[in-house]
Amino acid sequence: MNDYLVKALAYDGSIRAYAVRTTETISEAQRRHQTWRTASAALGRAMTAGVMMGAMLKGEDMLTIKINGGGPIGHILVDSNAKGEVRGYVSNPKVDFESNEHGKLDVRRAVGTDGLLSVVKDIGLRDFFSGQVPIVSGELGEDFTYYFATSEQTPSSVGVGVLVNPDDTILAAGGFILQIMPGAEDAVITKVEERLKTISPISTLIEQGLTPEEILAELFGEDHIKIIETMPVKFQCTCSKERFADAIIGLGKAEIKAMIEEDGQAEAHCHFCNEKYHFSKEELETLEEEAK
Repeated sequence: MNDYLVKALAYDGSIRAYAVRTTETISEAQRRHQTWRTASAALGRAMTAGVMMGAMLKGEDMLTIKINGGGPIGHILVDSNAKGEVRGYVSNPKVDFESNEHGKLDVRRAVGTDGLLSVVKDIGLRDFFSGQVPIVSGELGEDFTYYFATSEQTPSSVGVGVLVNPDDTILAAGGFILQIMPGAEDAVITKVEERLKTISPISTLIEQGLTPEEILAELFGEDHIKIIETMPVKFQCTCSKERFADAIIGLGKAEIKAMIEEDGQAEAHCHFCNEKYHFSKEELETLEEEAK
C-alpha cells in the first residue's frame, strides 16, 4: 500500500479530520539518515504530524516545524507543503534507549521536555505566520495537540505513531488529527473523547493494514464520515545541484576563488535528505565567472 492522506468531515461537519499512512515516507527518511530506533520514532512522529499540517494549507503554501526539547536527539526540523510532500531530519540520528514503562520506544527521553515546538507558515504573504509553544510531553502527539489549542485556538487531538523493527527499519507509521469545529454539540465531543480513550494506538492500526479511511471509521463509525479529498504522501526534498550552485555564486568571487586555491573542489551537503553534491575545480571556475 502506498502512503496517502485523507481529509474528511465527521458528524455533519462538527469535526474536521485527517488520517494518513506514512510508512514508506518515514522508511525513506530512516534510510537516508540511518536513524536508530528511538530517533526514527521521534522523527517519524514529527514528519507525520507535519504532512497532515501541510495538508491544511493551500496552493504553494509551506510550513516548517522545529522541535527542540533539550534531549539527546537535539533538534528535529520538518518541512511540508500542501501537496503531501514532506522532508525532515534530526541533529543526532544515533539515539536509542530501552523501552519505557509502557513497553514503547522512549521518545520523551530522546526529545526532552525543556524546550519549544515552533511552527512557521509561509502562506504567500509578506509576513510569515509563526506560533510557538513549550513542549509539554516530549511524546509529540500531545505536544502538537497543545500547539493547536494554544497557538491556533483550535481544540484538537493529534495521534502519531511509528513502529520500528529490531534492525532499525520502519514497520508501520501513520497518524490522525481531529479538530472540533465551532458549534459542535457537547454530545458529539463527548462521544469522540470516549472513543479516543479506547481505540488502539495509531501505529498498531497501520500495522494491522487499516487504510486511512478505515482508521477514521474506527474513530467515528462509517456512517458519520464524509471523505473530502485524498492525496499521495511522500518524502520529497527540494535540494538540487543547481540550487547549491546558485548558493555558491551568492558567496561572491573572492570566496569561490579561495575554495579553488585551498581545496580545488567543493562538496555541498543537504541536511534534509543527506544528499551530497560534488563540485570540481572546473565547475567552481565556471561559478566564479558567473559570480563576476
